[in-house]
Amino acid sequence: MAVKIRLSRIGKKKVPFYRIVAVDSRKKRDGAFLDDLGTYDALNTKLVHFHEDRIMDWVSKGAQMTETVKRLFKLHKKGKQVAKPAKKQVEKQAKVATPKKEEPKAAPKELEAKA
Repeated sequence: MAVKIRLSRIGKKKVPFYRIVAVDSRKKRDGAFLDDLGTYDALNTKLVHFHEDRIMDWVSKGAQMTETVKRLFKLHKKGKQVAKPAKKQVEKQAKVATPKKEEPKAAPKELEAKA
């Protein structure tokens, strides 16, 4: 059985709140889990509970952490407040740097016909 440590959503619509869980990789995102390892408030970007010892226990047994959980784990170890991932600045700069070209407007056909 392949065990993953991943997020399971428990928040309601437009209020994301996640549980960090150890779960069989074949189960649904919000399905039955093996162990509750913490909670993450995505709206306020902070870890509410984080059981580092239990996470390390599951990793020692062969569980794989997802990329998101790895990011949260690293920030927890550093003791920093969890922040949202930065959006790509390149895309924003590209949109700002290339203004839309305005084409000259053609005269209405009615005026051309009279002339």
